[in-house]
Amino acid sequence: MTNGLLSHELEKLRAFIAGHKIAVLATVDHYSLPEAAVVGFSMGENFELYFGTSVDTRKFENIQKNPRVALVIGWDKGKTVQYEGEATELSDEEVLNYQQTALADVPSIAKYVHKQEMVFYKVKPKMIKYTDVSTHPWEVFELAEFN
Repeated sequence: MTNGLLSHELEKLRAFIAGHKIAVLATVDHYSLPEAAVVGFSMGENFELYFGTSVDTRKFENIQKNPRVALVIGWDKGKTVQYEGEATELSDEEVLNYQQTALADVPSIAKYVHKQEMVFYKVKPKMIKYTDVSTHPWEVFELAEFN
């Protein structure tokens, strides 16, 4: 899964994503129009991202029709990650595991995790691009091969 990235680049990417708790999630509606929303998330071992949403949201409806999503993580100090992947709904067992780890990562979601109308997703990455425009030259690297 290294895609030619050096170990320090992988660690920088992992640390950057792990250092954030919210992202902007982009989905498309049934007219193929983009919609974006802020979500709290946590990261798994292989750069997969986990988040939850209510069945009453546009993002839920959109993901049901088209599971391809994009996220933007971070935007402070010229550093950001662009992330593209596919969202899949967690099984009941996966939800229990997620709830235990997510509460440690994103305590603000505690008020939502036990609600009946909540659905939880895992996003498996297809492409992750790290960009730091605060340096000269810009630091940019991309991870695009995943098992």
